[in-house]
Amino acid sequence: MKIVKLTLLIVVTFLVGFLSGLYALPIISAPASPSMLELATAKQNVKYKGQFVSSLKDSDLLHFAKGDVNISTNTISFQGTIAPGPDYKLYLAKQFVETETDFMRLKSEMISIADIKTFDAFIAKVPNNIDIEEFNTVIIWCESFSQFISAAQYKILIKNEKAI
Repeated sequence: MKIVKLTLLIVVTFLVGFLSGLYALPIISAPASPSMLELATAKQNVKYKGQFVSSLKDSDLLHFAKGDVNISTNTISFQGTIAPGPDYKLYLAKQFVETETDFMRLKSEMISIADIKTFDAFIAKVPNNIDIEEFNTVIIWCESFSQFISAAQYKILIKNEKAI
């Protein structure tokens, strides 16, 4: 009986340590976030603004982002909070999504812009061949676990296709 309890204790301890490591590794290995000056500079030529919220359908306690996103012709900047995780990607989409199912259905129409390695702010360069006018939503997605994190719509299209 003591061997079973000891084995169970070892397994539980290992699992807690392993899961803690999965959570902590992206935080420990994250590069420095952009400075306030860098964020202010990135906001100078903003064309659109959006907001990540934590209340989307497939966002949850461990997978969320909340904060402001600023989109210019050549940069996308964010300031707020992103739940830490590995292998986050920033996508541009032509349609707002808030579920993993919708993301996977439309992924082939989206453009991956950058890796996200910081969790309180980032500045991503928009490649020269990408026209932000062709999209209306920014999405954070975890590639490793196919997990939806959050989305922010920066243009709302109405029937005549004018952004408001």
